[in-house]
Order: sequence, then structure tokens, then C-alpha cells
Amino acid sequence: MVFAGIDVFKRTPQNHDVLGIAQEGATGQKVCEVRLRYDILLAQENSVNKPQFRASTRDQAIMELILNQTRPSTRTVKVGGLTVGGPDFTVIAGPCSIESRDQFLETALGVKKAGACLLRGGIWKMRTSSKTFQGLGSNSFDMIRSVLRETGMGLVSEVTDTEQIEQIHDIVDMFQVGSRNMHNYSLLKALGRTNKPVLLKRGFAGLIDEWIKAAEYVTNGGNPNVILCERGIRTFETATRNTLDLNAVVYAKHNTDYPVIVDPSHAVGIRALVPDLALAAAAAGADGIIVEVHPRPAEALSDGPQALTLNDFEQMMSRLNRVLSAIDRPLQKAAQLAH
Repeated sequence: MVFAGIDVFKRTPQNHDVLGIAQEGATGQKVCEVRLRYDILLAQENSVNKPQFRASTRDQAIMELILNQTRPSTRTVKVGGLTVGGPDFTVIAGPCSIESRDQFLETALGVKKAGACLLRGGIWKMRTSSKTFQGLGSNSFDMIRSVLRETGMGLVSEVTDTEQIEQIHDIVDMFQVGSRNMHNYSLLKALGRTNKPVLLKRGFAGLIDEWIKAAEYVTNGGNPNVILCERGIRTFETATRNTLDLNAVVYAKHNTDYPVIVDPSHAVGIRALVPDLALAAAAAGADGIIVEVHPRPAEALSDGPQALTLNDFEQMMSRLNRVLSAIDRPLQKAAQLAH
């Protein structure tokens, strides 16, 4: 294999200029051009992401040799009747936890009217404390189906173990992997064997590279329908719940082909600050946002302090539309789905 004027399958006597990206296992169908100087010892075809070649170097770094020199184009992911990662900006909204039919229906109708195109709602909740509300679980399945039929909206919901995938496969339109499960490789592999889209949240202490590699567990399993979600990382700062890393959003957009959305609710944890971060995410080039909304946050069984009221959400959407207009990006409209 001759690459950049040299035979990369043979030991090279000296450094050469090579196109590549100096990160172990960096993937994506296309990768940004980075010029490096390496003494290549061995290269082999990367069977997963052709036409890439993995090479080992004299200083034991691993790099991906790439034959494409252009910025990656975002893959699009079909979620129900919607397309995430295309020209339209996607807004997902709903309660942290589905608590009752009345609460879920009121929220769903309110966010749809304001412009959300997908619902979020926890069936099972992975909480920091085992003594707090863990979600309604399987007892809520019939009620959830009823609300989805009435509203015609699709649902994004978290799975916390492999058994739950089959249980809610026919209810949800996209599985969510929460921050704590970014490194749950058994769960990621199981999701790779499904045909359902996966929203992969970044771990609260996860490196960007680890986040991308976690996505590979799903795609390498045969499911290409992965959307990355930046939800804030843990830093030394305690004024907010987490720190929203817009660097990660821009980096992922430049160096992978995954759609990227932002969760401003978990990123900041303070209701009044959520809208501004949502607007910042749109301006930074994110493909969408996922926002927590509750009709009465003071009564919420989980994450009440960061949930927007329906009125808050409506006002945020009005401001968001102005930002989207400024960057020439349309807001995605809800599709009428049959459940």
C-alpha cells in the first residue's frame, strides 16, 4: 500500500509527512486533515472504517492514516419520522421522569405546541441515591403508549441495563445511554445489535476520545444510528451542577461524522441558566438540544431545580428561533407518528 508517496507496509528509514490524526482508534468515515511527521513501522487496513489504515510508529503512538482530506460530513440519523443531523435543528423536551399520565400528557402537549419535535421522559431512572425515585418502570408502559398515540410524538428514553432494551423497544423511538453508562460496554454492545437510534451521553468525567470510542461499540456492532450528546462534565467549579463543554461539541463536529446535541439542563442544573446555554449550543453548531420540562417543577420527583416550566420553555423557543434564523438553520417540525 503506497500512501503519501511511501509504502506504509514497510519500515521507513526516516520521518515522512503523513496525513493522519494522532489519536488511538479515532474513527469516522472521514477525518480532518492533520499533517504529522512520523517514522512509520507498520500499517494495517482498518476493516471498520475503510479507507483508513492504522499505523504504529517508532515512539509507540498509534495513528489513523486517512485517504480523505476533507472535513467529515455529518451522518443523518432517522428517529421516527424525523432526521437528526441534517439541516434542521432538533429540539427534544419533556420531564426527567414520567410520573403520571396527567403530568406526561400535559408536558407533551405543551412542548409540542412550543416547537419541540421529540419527547424525552425517563421510564427507569439511575439516581445517585438508591433512596430516591427510580421511575415507574414497566407499570407505565400502557400509559406511555396512550400518551404517545394521543400526541403523535416520538419518545427518547434511557435504558440502564440490557434487559430493558427489549422491554421498551416497541415503545421508544430512540434509546438513551446516560452519563453513568458511557463505559457500560455490555449495554453498548447490546444496543449495537438493535436497529434503533442511540443517544449517547458523554460521561461526566469522560474524555472526548473515550466518548467517541464508546460510540464505536455501538456502530461496530452493526448499528450506525448514533447521536452524541454533550451534557456537561465535572470540574472543580461548584457554582453550577456541571460545566458545559462546548469545546467537545465543536471538536466532535469537526472530527467525527456523528450528529451532536447538547443537554443544557444537566450541564448547568439551574433553571434560569438553561435557556442561555441552549442558545449557545445552537450558535456553536450543535444539531439539537434535549431539555427537561415539567408543568410544576417544585413537585417534580427528580431534577426539579433544572426543569423549565412550560412557560419558560415557550419563551426559550421564541429566543431560539431568532438564533436559528441568524445562523440560517430551520427548526425541525414534529412528525405525526402512529404508536
